[in-house]
Amino acid sequence: MEPRLLAVDLDGTLLDPAGRPHTDDVKAIRAALAAGIHVSIVTGRLYSGTRATAEILGLHGAVGCADGSHLVRARDHATLLHLGVRGAEARRLRSAFARAGVATFVFARDAIGHDPAGLPFVDYVTTWSSDVRVAESVFDHALWDADEGVTGVVAVGTEDEVRGIVAELGRELAGVVASAAFPMRRGAHARLWAMIVRSSAGTKGTALRWIAEHHGVALEDTVCVGDWINDLPMFKVAGRSFAMAQAPDEVKAAATDVLPVTSEEGGGVAHALRRAFGIEPPPGG
Repeated sequence: MEPRLLAVDLDGTLLDPAGRPHTDDVKAIRAALAAGIHVSIVTGRLYSGTRATAEILGLHGAVGCADGSHLVRARDHATLLHLGVRGAEARRLRSAFARAGVATFVFARDAIGHDPAGLPFVDYVTTWSSDVRVAESVFDHALWDADEGVTGVVAVGTEDEVRGIVAELGRELAGVVASAAFPMRRGAHARLWAMIVRSSAGTKGTALRWIAEHHGVALEDTVCVGDWINDLPMFKVAGRSFAMAQAPDEVKAAATDVLPVTSEEGGGVAHALRRAFGIEPPPGG
């Protein structure tokens, strides 16, 4: 039998709204592992925000974090690949955010750094990782000088502020970083905007390609499950792709299959494994 690979997103896919993996999906993934299928997580989270789920699933191989910017071997937590922004380009990135005067979070060394301006939004960034480190000024934070480079930057501000930074980075660091801006819709953060920027060299698609090659799996023998825009590069390269029921229309249109359940209901990954590989988890076990 040719080796096969399943890649799953976390938030909005495998995890419920409280951040816990659904029981049916955990059972199905463990059954897939027992059947010899390679299973990987490919997520926007940092590894420190991914590790607990990887351990619950019993994963030992490569997982993709930070939207493909950081690949880690789950067995011993060793970095396999890190695509960071470093040197002069990291300094230009820091300067752009400092000039903008927005609440800024720097992601590096598998942790998140911020200053008092970021305190109102710590609940938001802990989606990526709970390893959050405060400094007097985020722009003096030691994480900017990480040897492996900056994994990413997240900022929160008004729509005009955020779009202004995206435009500046498009001019000043074209081809070096990729950035995305989006409205925040949660409670006290409603009407604000957020943005994320990282190296343009990594996506969930490059992560899936790398992981498949690492495990000796042909891309046509890969299956992925996701729910959001950042999953589109993974959908593009996978042999078969499943979109969760609550995914935006453009994500559903890009998938080969649309699942009948949402992340709140759970069981989407189990459905995908049943359809793609005929995997049936043991009842109750």
